Amino acid sequence: MAEVTGKALDWKLLGRVMHYVKPYNKTFIIGMLLTVFLAVIVLVQPILIEKTLDNHIMTGDYDGLVFMVMLMIGQLLVQTVAQYYQTYLTNALGQSVIRDLRIDVFNHITDLRLKYFDRTPIGMLITRTVSDLETIADIFAEGLISIMGDMLVLVAIIAYMLHEDWKLALITLIPMPFLLAATFVFKEAIKSAFQEVRTQVAQLNTFLQEHISGISIIQYFAREDQEFRKFRNVNQKHRDAHIRSNWSYSIFFPVVEILFAVCIGLLVWYGCKRILTDEELSAFSANPKGVTAGTIIAFITLLNLLFRPIRQLADKFNTLQMGMVGADRIFKVLDTNEIAENNGELKPATLDGDILFENVWFAYNDENWVLKDISFHVKPGETLALVGATGAGKSSTINILNRFYEISKGSVKVDGHNIKDYEVSYLRSKIATVIQDVFLFSDTIANNISLNNDSITREQIIAAAKDVGAHDFIERLPGGYDYNVMERGATLSAGQAQLISFIRALVYNPAILVLDEATSSVDTETEILIQNAIDKLMQGRTAVVIAHRLSTIQGADRIIVLDHGEIKESGTHQELLKIENGYYRKLYDLQLNSTGIAR
Repeated sequence: MAEVTGKALDWKLLGRVMHYVKPYNKTFIIGMLLTVFLAVIVLVQPILIEKTLDNHIMTGDYDGLVFMVMLMIGQLLVQTVAQYYQTYLTNALGQSVIRDLRIDVFNHITDLRLKYFDRTPIGMLITRTVSDLETIADIFAEGLISIMGDMLVLVAIIAYMLHEDWKLALITLIPMPFLLAATFVFKEAIKSAFQEVRTQVAQLNTFLQEHISGISIIQYFAREDQEFRKFRNVNQKHRDAHIRSNWSYSIFFPVVEILFAVCIGLLVWYGCKRILTDEELSAFSANPKGVTAGTIIAFITLLNLLFRPIRQLADKFNTLQMGMVGADRIFKVLDTNEIAENNGELKPATLDGDILFENVWFAYNDENWVLKDISFHVKPGETLALVGATGAGKSSTINILNRFYEISKGSVKVDGHNIKDYEVSYLRSKIATVIQDVFLFSDTIANNISLNNDSITREQIIAAAKDVGAHDFIERLPGGYDYNVMERGATLSAGQAQLISFIRALVYNPAILVLDEATSSVDTETEILIQNAIDKLMQGRTAVVIAHRLSTIQGADRIIVLDHGEIKESGTHQELLKIENGYYRKLYDLQLNSTGIAR
């Protein structure tokens, strides 16, 4: 879908936005009817002013004057109430639409494969789901409906002026072509400026998200001054973009005021000329076609009402344009089809945990193979260990099993069925993964363990914590299981956070357990606690363990040594040690010599 930049309005895109209005059709229709009503009632005030001046003030009719004043007060009250409900309903409509859209966007993002996030900045996605969505709300609050209302007001006012006195109307509106030209130029200038503003907002959000998330690295390496200079440059571009948009306003609005003054001048000059010359009857004539003082005052009021929406029309049109640009960006995210393909419907009551890789080839970028013709079989209840240097393909194997990425060739089966035949959420719910880089949410320990799953009770959480050996340290925290760990578990040590993630895996009672460097970030005492829990948890479960510390995998039923995506060796710990100059033997000796024990 092309970004909305060169056309006045993308009707296809608008149709997609309006699809989200369907549940709120009643609100939309009432808002439109109120907009039409306001366009009509706005003409009542100048008409009443004209009649009051000509028929009552000039003739000394006090009772009639009082009656007309009461009518004007009533008209203002009705207009105020209608304006209130129209503004409230259109804003409520916009917020309801973006609420539904935001839900769809969030659900879609959570379904995307990790490959999408590998190349998409998180700050950009935040901009899409927050500020870009807010611009869509403006389509209804300040854009589409408001523009239609302003256009109706313009048509109604000009039609009434021509009906009242077409000569006076034409003379008065001589500056209008210049105003339309200025409005068009302003619209194009502000559109370009707004697009630059949106781009710089995304850049600023991305920069802040990355640098705040990585603040510890910045401080570890004393990069505060250098990163500050980068931020100052990004912030300067953001400031300059806003100044360019304000510069357009600073020119356009004075031009509008000058043209408004010219219209008033032409109105007063020509109207008074007709009143004072013999070509027309005087202002006191009863001839309804003559120009009167009331006509001039009414035209002045109408000009005020005419220029008010014109001042805002270009701005509102660009608000609509920016809303459409925001919608275009949002729908690009929704149209991203990088979700797990061939999502099946298989959801058996239980899984045995039988894993079979058959001639699997995989590449992240379809060029450089990460896994090359990988085949292995893990029977239910067995433990498979994957060993190899960084980049050997160990974590990629786990990502494939969870269907975070799709393989290029070969097949992966669980319990005899291709993993593509399973419903993705079901498959992942049966695989508990503990990774090295632990992520904890800014929430309580209990909620971080259960992930707010209502089916997991507090008793189950405590029981799992006791199995892991973490119950005592959790109880010592302020609030115990209700202690808030803050974002990314910043208030816990690396070992404590690792224990929490392990309890999380344990409490979900998985059929397949995956440990990806699960003990690499903990001290020896904590590692002993985890190892004891691992031994208990692995009983009756299939397990895939990735570890650099060979002490954690010596009891595995089978160990596979990977190197550059290929299986170099396979066997038990003792079998692999017997291979002279083997990959595993070299790694074992290296750890033995460096630490005195095989770690």
